[in-house]
Amino acid sequence: MTFSLLFAVLASGFIYGITPGPGVLAVLGIGASRGRKAGAGFLCGHLLGDVLWCSTALVAIVGARQIGSSVFDILGLLSGLYLFWLGLRALRSRPGNGQGEQGPVRQPFWHGIVFGLTNPKAYPVAVATFTALISSRAETLEWSMLPALIALSFVGGLLAYVILIAIVGARHVRTLYTRYELWITRACGVMFIGFAVNALMHALPGLMPQR
Repeated sequence: MTFSLLFAVLASGFIYGITPGPGVLAVLGIGASRGRKAGAGFLCGHLLGDVLWCSTALVAIVGARQIGSSVFDILGLLSGLYLFWLGLRALRSRPGNGQGEQGPVRQPFWHGIVFGLTNPKAYPVAVATFTALISSRAETLEWSMLPALIALSFVGGLLAYVILIAIVGARHVRTLYTRYELWITRACGVMFIGFAVNALMHALPGLMPQR
């Protein structure tokens, strides 16, 4: 495995974990109302869902590559289009669209597990994010690499959660996030579109008819 592939998988796990979404909004709300310990409990539970969805996404990506480059290119095309759609949707966000955590959570850890495992967007976002960042190194993917790739994605997600845990205890962080949530969401939309363009640039040449 090359260093660039290792770094891409690590970065994918980190970006997947720290990008604003329902889980990040939830932990900010829990941290503001119940403190850093409760927020950390929620994230520890939520990490189980992240490991499941990231692992499933990596299995799909490696499997597609092993079946054939065309299958991987199709996956890259679909992932790029999905990320582009998410980016446009984020850019068109309006105030008041946030999905923050409402009310106290008595068992943050178990709530995090359920939240992470039942998020309907988790798998497609994981596939799209990993495909966008790994597509340029697709030719090196092998089944034997899968355990290391899963471990690296876990480390990336863990680093993201360490940062989140460090800030969730501060109430002013939640206030600032709520105040500028729209702009943060739109900035993430630009990032998603960038990932989409990267994925499409690597997928489309392989799908074009050869002359």
